[in-house]
Amino acid sequence: MFDIADLVSLIITVPVVLIALTFHECAHGFVAYKLGDPTAKINGRLSLNPMRHIDIFGAISLILFHFGWARPVPINTRYFKNPKRGMALSALAGPVTNLLLGFIGCLLYSIVLFIFRGVEVNKITYWLVFIILEFFFYFAWLNISLAIFNLIPLPPLDGSRIFMVFLPERIYFSIMRYEREIALGFFALWLLDSRWLGGHITGGLSYIVNLVFNGFMSLFSFIF
Repeated sequence: MFDIADLVSLIITVPVVLIALTFHECAHGFVAYKLGDPTAKINGRLSLNPMRHIDIFGAISLILFHFGWARPVPINTRYFKNPKRGMALSALAGPVTNLLLGFIGCLLYSIVLFIFRGVEVNKITYWLVFIILEFFFYFAWLNISLAIFNLIPLPPLDGSRIFMVFLPERIYFSIMRYEREIALGFFALWLLDSRWLGGHITGGLSYIVNLVFNGFMSLFSFIF
């Protein structure tokens, strides 16, 4: 049954998704710009305005099904002194940013929990604290999830750009040539695994996400 807690969670999801995707994409463009590629800046993508980055269908999918995407930031590797290295660093910027946001989310969750632990509150204050805690919890969880998911070394995910920097040029460009086909195959496998093959991929990713999340929370439990 859909209750007020479910409604609060759904409402909280919207700003969390917008923040996570926006910072992820902006980080790609920012690092590429610092490495000499002005493409993202020219296209107005060095911005924290969500409308510059959000794909409406990808955002809705992430909100409803916890699986989504944003508009990729355009990067032109010809501007990099070392194209493979520049692409890898630009790709790494997104997951690292989400991981940092997840760390901050866990920190803020722990601070709020510490402040109100054992404090008697009225009904209004209870719901206010509940909303704040829900926001920081989901903020941390989603950002960590995006970071871990995007580190999978398969196109079109960021992990493929990071991993392929270690491959010889011949193999690197061969893989890039079939990037779209590999991406379609990966998402087909993801769909099959999630619905019919027992969810081994999603289960493995969830295990890693929970490991990172619990690691952050354990760290702050020693402080607060």
